[in-house]
Amino acid sequence: MKELSVNHLLGIKYITKDDIDLIFETADHFKEVINRPIKKVPSLRDITIANIFFENSTRTKLSFELAQKRLSADVISFSAAQSSVKKGETLIDTVNNILAMKVDMVVMRHANPGAAYFLSQNVKASIINAGDGAHEHPTQGLLDSYSIRERLGGVAGKKVVIVGDILHSRVALSNIYALQLQGADVKVCGPKTLIPKYIGSLGVKVEPNLRKALEWCDVANMLRVQNERMDVNYFPSTREYAQQYGVDKALLDSLNKEIVIMHPGPINRGVEITSDVADSGQSVILDQVENGVAVRMAVIYLLASKIQ
Repeated sequence: MKELSVNHLLGIKYITKDDIDLIFETADHFKEVINRPIKKVPSLRDITIANIFFENSTRTKLSFELAQKRLSADVISFSAAQSSVKKGETLIDTVNNILAMKVDMVVMRHANPGAAYFLSQNVKASIINAGDGAHEHPTQGLLDSYSIRERLGGVAGKKVVIVGDILHSRVALSNIYALQLQGADVKVCGPKTLIPKYIGSLGVKVEPNLRKALEWCDVANMLRVQNERMDVNYFPSTREYAQQYGVDKALLDSLNKEIVIMHPGPINRGVEITSDVADSGQSVILDQVENGVAVRMAVIYLLASKIQ
């Protein structure tokens, strides 16, 4: 059996193109499983997984829990807001206490970039990064590429523009790494204040004009503005942002081709995209959610098969 080159999924920058291909082939199988009348497989009956979320999450947390239950794993969930972290316990102590209960794998979301990597160096368990600050969100990067592959038949050679708040987005970075590994051409588009200075060093071009970006691309991945990570104003007003960088149906229909619209969620309707775009036939937003379960099943299954 083919296996992953890594023991943890900490970020796309740590994995290879072969790893991505293997995850997608496995996800194809699981996608068929979750569309059956009986959606469960007994693959991980002996594995216990802890979901540790130090930041709010709806889609990612539900998606991971569902993926784990579809694989018949035992699942424990931990929310930092109701935990001893509030009493001053360190991250390593928190996780080691959970591992003392014989947990095999930890899925963690944390506000600090590098938290998942730090954990992988210090505890004996397989770690999956469910988002570390504004750094990476590898399973989102994977499921976005998987959704492009499903809709367009492949990722290599496709033109993808990521629009919006690139500076604070872990989704953008994971997407850039994943898309480039698979041979896609990537641009970013957004207000200058929300484009990181280092973006050129990743081999990504900046297109400041939204219409030009949409005319160039095959796929537009629309990111929301992450107000919760902003301590200053990066643009004058939400209304002005929506006028400059929001996509509505009139703009889509005026393009000389049909492009695919993606969004990692949660959507701020009327800001980065309008409702008629989000709910249109060009949008794969709900496919992304469905694919998220299959891709996470694949990642968990492949990592679990490496646990001794």
